[in-house]
Amino acid sequence: MSRSNIFILMATIPLVFFQSVRGKDCVCDLKNSDPAFPEAKLTKVETTSAQCIETITSEKITELDRLLLGLQQRIKQLEETVVLLEKEDDKNLYAAVSFRIIELEFAEIQDLLNKLNKSTGDYHQLGAQTAVQLDDMKNTMVELEKFDSMQVIKKDRENKRVKRDLEQCKNELKATPQPPTVPPKRCGLGQIANVVGPRTYSLTVHSTSYTYGAWGRDANPAPGDENKYWLVVLTSSNVYGYYVKQFGTLSTLLLGIGATDTLISNSNPTTNTIQGPNMVMYANALYYNCYNTYSVCKFNMTTRAVSTVALPSDTGYNNKNPFGYFSTAYIYTDMDFATDESGVYVIYATTSNYGNVVISKIETSSPPVVGQTWKTTLYKLSASNTFMVCGVLYATRYVDKETEQIFYSYDTQTKEERYDLKINIKKMQTNFQSVNYDPRDNLLYVFSDAYILSYELNFQ
Repeated sequence: MSRSNIFILMATIPLVFFQSVRGKDCVCDLKNSDPAFPEAKLTKVETTSAQCIETITSEKITELDRLLLGLQQRIKQLEETVVLLEKEDDKNLYAAVSFRIIELEFAEIQDLLNKLNKSTGDYHQLGAQTAVQLDDMKNTMVELEKFDSMQVIKKDRENKRVKRDLEQCKNELKATPQPPTVPPKRCGLGQIANVVGPRTYSLTVHSTSYTYGAWGRDANPAPGDENKYWLVVLTSSNVYGYYVKQFGTLSTLLLGIGATDTLISNSNPTTNTIQGPNMVMYANALYYNCYNTYSVCKFNMTTRAVSTVALPSDTGYNNKNPFGYFSTAYIYTDMDFATDESGVYVIYATTSNYGNVVISKIETSSPPVVGQTWKTTLYKLSASNTFMVCGVLYATRYVDKETEQIFYSYDTQTKEERYDLKINIKKMQTNFQSVNYDPRDNLLYVFSDAYILSYELNFQ
């Protein structure tokens, strides 16, 4: 792609990040927070290329050939002169003159040799410099090509999102429908009306040492385990965890006493290590992202056996498709796990779905099996977390340090998507690293910057 084409392409793609309703108009505010095209690097490549063309010319390249040809001719002349003098019988009459002629011939040859050596050295140095410059130009052009390709892909996604949001904005001006309702035959709950709390707000037994983790209750406990709570903190670089703490009651968890630790592995990280803060417990098994793979791990809390199931090969993992907000990403949140009244789900993104959220039901057999799958248009990096209620996926986003907002829903039965939910959650800390819904008590269990919190969901 030529330089002029690059700028034409970049200039024709709008940078639209949000829209608002002002009066009776749908307004798009343009805020270009993307990095500018590195024009200086392209200019440097052009300048270096021009210098190479000026330095390495056909005349300079043939200079060595001319010197070599001249040297060959002078040596031939010297040989002929020596043969001629050997044949002369001048009784030493011309001996002095003959030696002087040979001396002059040698001087001319030496001069040619000096010029040849200098030219050869110069061209060796020029060749080395040129090789370095060519390698630098090649690396710069590869970098520019990647920059250009990524920006084009990103802008195309943003254009599609803006078109969709503008249509929704226009529809919102005409009428503001209610958030999606869940049919009573599936769950018995209506739409989410609001979020109350926090009901619980406390540091864990680890204090502020570890800011990433998750907690909650088993969504389908065995008899006698109905009151248990579990806690996992990522003790290695906010990325990896290798054991699960269980507490008999909420009080013992808050006091940090009477914990039972169950090791998944003896060290971090290994094949079965927990990767990322998103996980759930269902039927005495912990579901999480297996270390360094695009697979779901199921850890049996009793037998400590681990079984796995792979997601599609183009699934983002190892921090490729995390949750985030603005320019911040929640590291290694590529896979989110959720429980609702019907079982376990995994939420992730794939390249075939353009980085948008994909929902898959996980059949809780051993090994687990990927069940029904739904593709959404929600760009994963635009959300900060997700959870499921009665077959409906809800996504949250960062508003400010004091507010998180449920802004999106996807109904897996009707396939209806909504981007206009505005249900605020009061925060006590800046970030939500994980959000889990327990269908038994209708609470959200949140891990927030080393604190554990719970919120009550109210339904209409």
